[in-house]
Amino acid sequence: MNTKNLSFILNDVEINTKVNPSLPLLDYIRKEKHLTGTKEVCKEGDCGACAVLFGEVIDDELKYKTITSCIYPIGNCNGKHIVTIEGINKQELLLHQKAFVDENASQCGFCTPGFIMSFTCYLLNNQHFNLDDAINSIAGNICRCTGYHSIERAMKTVLDQLKTDGQIDKINNLIDRNIIPEYFKEIKKGLINLSLPKQTIPDKSAIFIGGGSDLFVQKPEDLLEEEVYLITERKLNYIRESNSIIKIGSGTTFEEIKQSELLNKYFPTIKKDIDLIASLPVRNAATVGGNLSNASPIGDITIILLALNADLTLSDGEKERNLPLREFYLDYKELNKQKIEFIKEVSFHIPQKKFYFSFEKVSKRTYLDIASVNSAMLIEVDDNKIISASISAGGVAPIPKLLDKTNDFLNEKEISIDTIDEALQIARSEISPISDVRGSADYKRLLLNQLIKSHFLKLFPHKIFESQLI
Repeated sequence: MNTKNLSFILNDVEINTKVNPSLPLLDYIRKEKHLTGTKEVCKEGDCGACAVLFGEVIDDELKYKTITSCIYPIGNCNGKHIVTIEGINKQELLLHQKAFVDENASQCGFCTPGFIMSFTCYLLNNQHFNLDDAINSIAGNICRCTGYHSIERAMKTVLDQLKTDGQIDKINNLIDRNIIPEYFKEIKKGLINLSLPKQTIPDKSAIFIGGGSDLFVQKPEDLLEEEVYLITERKLNYIRESNSIIKIGSGTTFEEIKQSELLNKYFPTIKKDIDLIASLPVRNAATVGGNLSNASPIGDITIILLALNADLTLSDGEKERNLPLREFYLDYKELNKQKIEFIKEVSFHIPQKKFYFSFEKVSKRTYLDIASVNSAMLIEVDDNKIISASISAGGVAPIPKLLDKTNDFLNEKEISIDTIDEALQIARSEISPISDVRGSADYKRLLLNQLIKSHFLKLFPHKIFESQLI
């Protein structure tokens, strides 16, 4: 059986165990440790009932995030602090638990532990509180019976009581204000002193796992039978710039992309764009390498990186090779990659000319949903002339699609209605959508047509007018 030695802290207890690293964290919490306050509902990371805190020491600071434990491999918890609802409970109600009671913010109560954990994480991560930000922190939690206004009232009550001026010691302040228990003071020291097993070398038959946010939805039982290699062991969560090239480690999470000061410097809309992708707990786990390797024709990060003309660095643990992302997808779910290889890094050049970037996505729900069609565009301009254009599209072909013919046509053209009209005709000739649960083929053709128009309308509002494109 595929087992691995792990050391981590679960609530206030140090755990040293030998376990299958593909075991979902939720199963370990509930079935092995009998901590049943963390609930199992959707088993797909959608509802947040299974939310727990995931703490780690980064740059000598203890930081927490929420994850959906139902689709998170326990192997990724090595060296971390995992907190369930039992790990914050005391004999008396906590301040925010009491607010939930007083505002009738819990009826059946099944979802409540997840809400409390997500809200606790928000309080741990912030010095200055804002109700809108607090509400966003629970966006990955779904309540099916209470409704959200009572929950929002409870959160506002707590935030009003926790207002502070100036810098404070967050942990001690939250202990004093009855948000977390006393043992949190010792967690940082405990994590630093953990004795961790050495990094393993990937087996030739291993399945590579990043955050597991898609694999554990698709085939959780199969993963328990397979040899797995956890990308987190290689510490590949970084975003760097060197000689006008941005390099992103394959273990970088979606949320780390959203919060990156470097990426926000060059792409000011990136926070808004990434908000369209999944929920916060899923973004805290889902990785760049996982999204690319999953090879979904509508992978949002994939579509963004295609438009940025990204390159991949593939590794087998010893040797490396580079490959343009556009050459990575051979056919539906078929990759230009050996089984032993994993994505180590993604990189792309920052254009030297004036450039603009746009990402568009249409789904049945604006948030927390998979795209019907998505598209991104990177465009370099000189006054009214297009120096280069790179448009990608998802949901319109068996693979994530870079519209090569359309892009070639746009190069050296003037930005005008006529140029866009011709580009749309070429784009229609490059795609081959199919009808499925997310829309008919004709609907998807229409969506891409509109998304390309939207790119130009958004980026060049003084040159292109909506009335001209209808």
